[in-house]
Parts: sequence; C-alpha cells; structure tokens
Amino acid sequence: MEKLKIRGGRRLVGEVRTSGAKNAALPILCASLLTAGDLKLTNVPDLADVRTMLLLLEGMGVKVRREGHEVTLNAGALTSTVAPYELVKTMRASILTLCPLVARFGAARVSLPGGCAIGARPVDQHIKGLRALGAEVRIDHGYVDAQSPRLKGARIITDMVTVTGTENLMMAAVLAEGETVIENAAREPEVVDLANCLIAMGAKITGAGTPTIVIEGVKTLHGAEHRVVADRIEAGSYLCAAAATRGDVLVTHCVPGDLEAVTAKLREMGASIESGADWLRLRMTGRPKAVRIRTTPHPGFPTDMQAQFMAIAAIAEGASEITETIFENRFMHVPELARMGAKICVNGHTAVVTGVEALEGAAVMATDLRASASLVIAALAAQGESTVDRLYHLDRGYEHMEEKLRGLGADVERIRS
Repeated sequence: MEKLKIRGGRRLVGEVRTSGAKNAALPILCASLLTAGDLKLTNVPDLADVRTMLLLLEGMGVKVRREGHEVTLNAGALTSTVAPYELVKTMRASILTLCPLVARFGAARVSLPGGCAIGARPVDQHIKGLRALGAEVRIDHGYVDAQSPRLKGARIITDMVTVTGTENLMMAAVLAEGETVIENAAREPEVVDLANCLIAMGAKITGAGTPTIVIEGVKTLHGAEHRVVADRIEAGSYLCAAAATRGDVLVTHCVPGDLEAVTAKLREMGASIESGADWLRLRMTGRPKAVRIRTTPHPGFPTDMQAQFMAIAAIAEGASEITETIFENRFMHVPELARMGAKICVNGHTAVVTGVEALEGAAVMATDLRASASLVIAALAAQGESTVDRLYHLDRGYEHMEEKLRGLGADVERIRS
C-alpha cells in the first residue's frame, strides 16, 4: 500500500503546469466508439482512471496507441459491446460507453458502475433519456442491457442536472435519426469539450455550455484530432494549496474563465490573484479569512472543490459555512481533518468549520478522490509530519501530484507501508 509522507509548514512557491482534465478525457475516450476512423487525442492525463478506461475499450476491441500524453484510438473492428463488472466497478465513468455502443452498434451490455463512495449517483437519467430515444432498456443481474436498430431524435428533459447523463445522451443523439433537444443540460466545461470533439468528428451540435443542447443526428462520424481541455479542478487544487501555505504559485496551461467561482472565493479568503490568457497566480500573505460556500452545478461553485476549501477553512480566521447540495456523502473527509485538529461540526448537508491557528500532522486516510486532495493540502499547511493513506484515490485524478508539489518546494515523498 502506497502513502504520501508530508512534512508540513513549508510555503509553496513557484510554477506548476495543469494537466488535461480527467472528467473531459474519459467521455472523449468513449467517443471513439462512435466512429470507425482514428480519433487522435492530445493532452490526455496519465491517470489511473484513464488507464482503466483504455483497458475497458481495448477489451471491446478498440485499438489503442499511446505515447506520453497522446492517444490514438480506432474502433473500426469492435469485438464486444459488453463493459464487464471487473473494470466498471472501479470507475463510474465506464457508464459512458453505454450510449455510444447503442448509437453505433445497436446494442450494449454495461455493468452498473462503481467509483467513489460519495453518494448514490444513479444512472436513471441515462436510462430515461435512452428510452426516450427509442431504445429498449432493462436492468439484468447488475447490468444495463440496451438495444435499438437506430435511435430516433427526441426532446429529453432530465430531472436533475447531470454531467455524465448529459454527455452520454449527447453521444447517443449524434447518430440518432432526426433532432434531439436536451433540456436542463449540464453546462460544465467538460461537456463543452466533449461537444467540441464530437463536432470535429462531424456531429451537428449547438448550445453546449447552456441549459439547452440541440443535436441534429447524422448517419456516420469520422475520425478527428482533439486536444483535451485543462483540468480546472487540478488547477483549483494547487491554488488552494498555495492559499493554505500562504504561498506564491503560478498555475499555467489552465483556463481562468472555468475557475471564476473558485477564484472569487479565494479572493474572499484574502488571496491576491492575477490572471492571463492561460495562467493564474495566487499570493497569500496572511491567515485566510472564513467564507460561506454552497456547491451548485456550473457555473456555480463546484462540488469537486468543496473538500479542498474545507482544508483552508480549517485554518482560517473565523467560522466558515460549507453547504453541499450535489452529493449526500461528500463530508467523509471531516473525521480525517479532525484527526489533524480541525474543528468541524456537520449538520445534515452543512458543515461549520471553526478555524484554528494551525493543524497538526497526523496519519490520515483518503475516502474519495477530492477528499485525498483536501488531506494533502491540510498536511502541507500542518505543523509536523503527516501520512496520507489510500493513494489510489489521489492517483485517479491527479497526475504525479507529489512531483508537482516538490517542484513548488513541498517536502513530500511517496512511500510503501
């Protein structure tokens, strides 16, 4: 079992480059199933989830060539339309193979997904939308079985804003007969990035990034080249690490416009932030100030940044109030932060964090992907040595984090227990 050993109390200073976005790369990798041509992707992050998705696609017969951050996929000779439990159980994003398979091949059998234990995150909206497009869908022994000779365009109104649901239904609609309108669509940058990739492949999509997406189905898509968008959550996490350690960090190769809700709260906490076309620089000279945060779908404050801000709030001046509205189990990092001396009171979906002067190093355990980042941030700011266990959570979404942190002056190393 691997752990991170962190000796806290060092101010982070320097420059860090943002990797490609995991949450954009995964659906775009699945988009390769929609064409017999080559889909060439650049800026693909080296992450556990990406490797799992590539294994899943290769198991279906997709030919994969990877060199560094460049991946070329070809699904011209698929051998299977089944996504087995053995791989799907480790990564919820595997459900994103469902709609491309049905759209192009007329059938799919995909295991119900696993992933982080941060809430139920049901796939009922995916199924509801697929049925609206004319597919026959049933749940059979833990698998979603779907069939349709050719999907037909429809108006789909999701019951909630769902990112993966929007992405899956977009991929279903691009090859459907006629027009599809997705109402209450997710507006996240990763949804827009998928739409841009699909458009490069020949899809006809308008409205991505708004609550209404309109798709005119085409008979076939062709190969294309696409660069995966920068990971706004990774960029935001390094900004938080800089704020927590009263550092001075330049985050490059990011999209500042995708982080406006995050940088606004960091400014409220006392940070000085400058920005350019593809960079953000944060400087924090004093103790952070308490804030109120409420997670909402994009362009609101992202749920994927809630845990990182809680780490800063733990050492902020005053009491912060953090309300989680997206996932019901996303406060599992609270007991671990408490082991480091954080004072946090949870009442339902709201946590009140009373800041302390300093956290103390401790042995802590990651419970999910973003919780792992919050514990790393807390450890960087804490006095003394900490160890963060269950690093497989961190490796799902942060590319070579310890190396990037060392580049900023952190005392951090990966060890085996």
